Amino acid sequence: MNKGRITTVLEMIKFEHSVFALPFALTGALLAARATRHGWPTLQQILWIIVAMVAARSAAMTMNRIVDLRYDRENLRTKQRALVTGALSLEFAWIFTGLAVTLFLVAAWQLNPLALKLAPLAIAILFFYSFTKRFTTWSHVFLGFALGISPAGAWIAITGGLDWRMLILCGAVTLWVGGFDVLYACQDMDYDKQAGLFSIPGKFGIAKALLVARGMHIGVILLLSWLALSFGLPWPAWVGIAVVAALLAYEHSLVKADDLSKLDAAFFTVNGYISMLFLLFWGAAAAFWRV
Repeated sequence: MNKGRITTVLEMIKFEHSVFALPFALTGALLAARATRHGWPTLQQILWIIVAMVAARSAAMTMNRIVDLRYDRENLRTKQRALVTGALSLEFAWIFTGLAVTLFLVAAWQLNPLALKLAPLAIAILFFYSFTKRFTTWSHVFLGFALGISPAGAWIAITGGLDWRMLILCGAVTLWVGGFDVLYACQDMDYDKQAGLFSIPGKFGIAKALLVARGMHIGVILLLSWLALSFGLPWPAWVGIAVVAALLAYEHSLVKADDLSKLDAAFFTVNGYISMLFLLFWGAAAAFWRV
């Protein structure tokens, strides 16, 4: 595979968006190791968690492009995507999906038996998201859930079990991703209505959709606060929550019902900072944490 083809594949799966969920998964791994072993994840565990995350997400994104090919052809915003233009073939996309799923299963196998047993369920959840916009307005929340299971998966990867408190972090990630996906969907509101697809902006309009997204992101801060309290985390965790709250407020200040021109900055740049800074502050909290 030449360099140009690799670049096309990375663009198809939006590889740079891996920065969204991966830091939350790594946070889950840090909390798991500190809470259960009073130590740290091994380098091998971290490596296989990263491989599992990237492989699963790559498979899910490619499946999304396969399933939505008809809509990508019709939507002016997506007509330059690789499967639409023929830069990548549908056959290649299926093969790539199969390879990514295989790599994910190998990573789960390298982690522990429970991770391997649950791996098919994780893939099913990730693939099912692509169909939800055909029958539910709340497909954004399902996308959030598909990424939100990553901290729980990381906890399982480290411990071979699950602590109920990880469900709080799963909920926070679900609302965070669902909220910014509502913002992102605002730009496709007219097309979604025309194509018969479901979305919160399509059902309620952009102004109300922005309010829904804000409500989701308020929920993120409440859940992160609950999580910090439930683990008894030290001050860096609370600084991290304050930073996330400030960045979410800034994100919403960029997007207005009559002005979506800054949507890309709100979607990628701000959310990339949120995930990375969350990992930084909560990683510091794990280091200071007396368990």
